Formats: sequence, structure tokens, C-alpha cells
Amino acid sequence: MADLDPIDLQKALKGADHPAGKDDLVSVAKSDGADDTLVKKLGQTGTKRFDGPNEVQKAVFGDA
Repeated sequence: MADLDPIDLQKALKGADHPAGKDDLVSVAKSDGADDTLVKKLGQTGTKRFDGPNEVQKAVFGDA
């Protein structure tokens, strides 16, 4: 994946329960077959716990 796509993130985290820890979301993304780049970016976020999908998206893609 050249560019990370918010839709790919949503697909990768389908079925994830929130609030969720970063490690839990990385595991869900891996088991859902997410691209390695997306999994790496998710794992490198500074946030350890997410209350919902919007927080995950902001952590991975920024506020833009």
C-alpha cells in the first residue's frame, strides 16, 4: 500500500470493540489481513488506548 487509506483502516479494524488498547487493535488488524504498513503505523501511534474509531483514525492519519 503506497498511501494509507482511512477505508482500509476501517476494514482492518472491523469487529474491534472500543475502548481498546493499541495492542488489541494491532492484533485485530493483523487477523483481518491488514497491510503491513497500516499495522506498523497503527503500532507506532503514541496513544495506548482508544475510546472509538475516530480516535484511531486521528492517531493514524492526524487531524487532516
